[in-house]
Amino acid sequence: MEKPAQFSVRNHNGRPTVTLTGDWTANNLGDAPARLVQSIKPHDDIDVHMIAIHRLDTAGAYALIRAVGHDFDLKTVVARPECHRLLELVGNALRVDSVPNPTPRGFHELTVRIGRGVMDAAYELVDTMAFLGHLLVVVVRAIGYLFHKPARIRWAAIFTLAERAGLDAIPIVAVTSFFIGAVVGLLGANMLRQFGAEVFAVELIGIAVLREFNIIITAVLLAGRSASAFAAELGSMKMNQEIDAMQVMGVDPFEALVLPRFIALLFTIPLLTFVATLAGLLGGLVVVWSVLNLGPNFFLQRIVDNVGAVHFWVGMAKAPVMAMVIAGIGCRQGLEVGGDVESLGRRVTAAVVHAIFAIIMIDAVFALLFMHFNI
Repeated sequence: MEKPAQFSVRNHNGRPTVTLTGDWTANNLGDAPARLVQSIKPHDDIDVHMIAIHRLDTAGAYALIRAVGHDFDLKTVVARPECHRLLELVGNALRVDSVPNPTPRGFHELTVRIGRGVMDAAYELVDTMAFLGHLLVVVVRAIGYLFHKPARIRWAAIFTLAERAGLDAIPIVAVTSFFIGAVVGLLGANMLRQFGAEVFAVELIGIAVLREFNIIITAVLLAGRSASAFAAELGSMKMNQEIDAMQVMGVDPFEALVLPRFIALLFTIPLLTFVATLAGLLGGLVVVWSVLNLGPNFFLQRIVDNVGAVHFWVGMAKAPVMAMVIAGIGCRQGLEVGGDVESLGRRVTAAVVHAIFAIIMIDAVFALLFMHFNI
């Protein structure tokens, strides 16, 4: 049975002595430490008897040391060996002075930050390669399921995610691409009018929309919309230990969570790119019709004759690569979330930033490749 912490102060052999009784633990201290401080304040040197203590923990030892003083002598304490060891442990911890961590300055600070950045980049590269390897294994396994066990593939999750990432994104992609096409047409018409070649604004709109802006606008919007959503969803599950529970039950999180998002974006980004192409051409058509007074038939005929389908397929060829990058970055950042909300916010932000950076970089690589092959 637990007993509250108690004490008494009396003279023993001509010396003031405090005798502790009861349970000097965190749950039973009450106001005993404060009363003990007031009782022994008039005495400079005091002995401590702890034989009658029933239980003692670090909270009780800290309260006693705080009341008697950090420089008290353990030799004046009469107690059982285990209580002596606990008092010595807490006393030594209180006597240790904290060592301030020196802040690097000047050139030393620069080298430390550069070194830390290089190490972080190396760790990110290793983690990314591990993620890609695991994802590749799951994709190959899913291809095998497709021919032998199609029921093992989570079709319901794939179609649900495709609707959220694809159909629900059509309005924002279409409206944004419409205004991008209109802006390109307006700028082209105003610039080419100086040379009397404003009719070539049609070719400018066609090449810009079909080759670049359709996939770039779609990918950037999905990076902010789907990559952040994937990171937040998986990060929330990671914080709630749902992913750990799946692993305990023998379910591969990559197969259950990452692969459906990967396949959903792989199917929906080409569709959204096609919608963005139509919306961008429509925006350019409206500007050409209203500013240059060139009708829709003339616009479409010049697109077919002078632009052709090659530029359309160039833009569409980038869509699967953008889908894999966006889904991979979003899911990877979600799986890297720690146990706090700050980590979740940091990873969601990183998912969007990394996805947009990767989109721009991959588009530049595609541009160099197509230029090299004269496409």
